[in-house]
Amino acid sequence: MAANNRRMSGKKGAQVGSGGQRRRGLEGKGPTPPAEMRKGHAKQRAAQAKVRRAQGRTPQRRGGGRSASELVVGRNPVVEALRGGVPASTLYVQQFIDNDERVREALQLAAERGGINLMEAPRPELDRMTNGLNHQGLVLQVPPYEYAHPEDLVAAAHDDGEDPLIVALDGVTDPRNLGAVVRSVSAFGGHGVVVPERRAAGMTAGAWKTSAGTAARTPVARATNLTRALEAYKKAGIVVVGLAADGEAEIGDVEALGGPVVIVVGSEGKGLSRLVGETCDVRVRIPMPGGAESLNAGVAAGIVLYEAARRRA
Repeated sequence: MAANNRRMSGKKGAQVGSGGQRRRGLEGKGPTPPAEMRKGHAKQRAAQAKVRRAQGRTPQRRGGGRSASELVVGRNPVVEALRGGVPASTLYVQQFIDNDERVREALQLAAERGGINLMEAPRPELDRMTNGLNHQGLVLQVPPYEYAHPEDLVAAAHDDGEDPLIVALDGVTDPRNLGAVVRSVSAFGGHGVVVPERRAAGMTAGAWKTSAGTAARTPVARATNLTRALEAYKKAGIVVVGLAADGEAEIGDVEALGGPVVIVVGSEGKGLSRLVGETCDVRVRIPMPGGAESLNAGVAAGIVLYEAARRRA
């Protein structure tokens, strides 16, 4: 009997309590973070491996080629990019970040959109990724833009049974101007925008944002040589109309705007380059009674596109 009592009693003397540890362990700790943000979770490791493979992969040249991936850095820029529908592949969040309203909104927008990896990273890693920029704990990776080929724009117009209406940009380096032109082309029924491969604005996050979502349905083509691309358009029966302050005709007098046409817009300061200007079938000017010397590319393209759409109606 004594032996049995010894087996049941366990230890002699007073028993040390848990001190409330067990009770506190049962209390809630808030919502469970996504699996991709849980350190050591299989989904987080898989997402990190996917990002490393994507960053190390050489972009394939297809159609008009692909741009390099881009990083949007900082809390306000990241939130604005997500609000504006800018394509994104990964949202990097700093470990132990202050969870303010912008961080919560960025996480919510990324989760609602779907298809965006959520990655938690230490601050030194984000510093390295952004080359020391003030990222404020949020970094958004924008995937490479898939450019069309200049010939694709003509083919799309013919597939719709329409005369091509295309805008080409010569020396326009501000992505916001490119985004504004894309928006105008979409608004007036155009078939796309052509930009040179070098020394020109590309479809960055800023261009996407300015386009107000229209870049998702209006293709942008990239030409290795803009002059040769315009010559190819001319051989296909498309009239090339260049905008110039000293153009020989006013836009209201150009009948060609009612048919297959490429409208070439130069930079605000320099206008059309010499070779591009010589390639144009006709150079037109926009009358400006107010006396302004020039218009930015987005405004100028919008005016001429309106005239073209009016003639086609």
